[in-house]
Amino acid sequence: MTQGKKIAVILDIVDSRQLADRSRVQADLERAFAVVDERTAPVEPLTATVGDEFQAVYANLTDALEATLLARLAMPDAVDCRFGIGAGDIRPVGTGMTGILQDGTAWWAAREAIDEAHRRADTRVPSLRSWYRSSAGDASAMATVNAYLLSRDHLVSAMGARERRLALGTWLGRSQAALAAEEQISQSAVSQSLRRSGVTALQAGMQQLRDAGAEAEAEADADAGAGARAGVAEGAPC
Repeated sequence: MTQGKKIAVILDIVDSRQLADRSRVQADLERAFAVVDERTAPVEPLTATVGDEFQAVYANLTDALEATLLARLAMPDAVDCRFGIGAGDIRPVGTGMTGILQDGTAWWAAREAIDEAHRRADTRVPSLRSWYRSSAGDASAMATVNAYLLSRDHLVSAMGARERRLALGTWLGRSQAALAAEEQISQSAVSQSLRRSGVTALQAGMQQLRDAGAEAEAEADADAGAGARAGVAEGAPC
């Protein structure tokens, strides 16, 4: 059962009412999200909820950031999505028709985040598709993550359908030769597309975030261990 500090993600489809065949798009999305889930190992996979909305839960922020990036790259042609990413608590509150009902500050933060992503895209930054909120209210951390999301979304929004497919394939470890054969283009064309679209920068950015997350986790473990040892020492007989 999902409980405790987690990352909640809310996803909705951009301009879903304009899609001609919503049922076909739904099936395409489920196949795309299966690829994302296999790569990122979510606590709870991307699952349809109501209307054009999906939800997922991740153990940490870097997993959620990678999953939301891959979800955009895996989108069917002419379909796009936006995300609200929220950090906080998740707790079960009952059982509904679709399973366990959840509540908590992570979901509240994710809802605020997707509303903010929508507002900013409509007013100032049309390329923006993601936003992050933390229930802890760490303004510095939120600003850093959102600066990354602004740049990331700008790169992905500028990609064409083929560029997204090539970016996704590269991210999943497929060779340029295999991608060229699938797209029926030359390997040189694949290489040029990857350089032009900024995939290398996206991968480097994600690695920086993973390294920072691992370092922070190691520091937290070290602090916890030091605190436990200090407590034992204080309780030891003189």
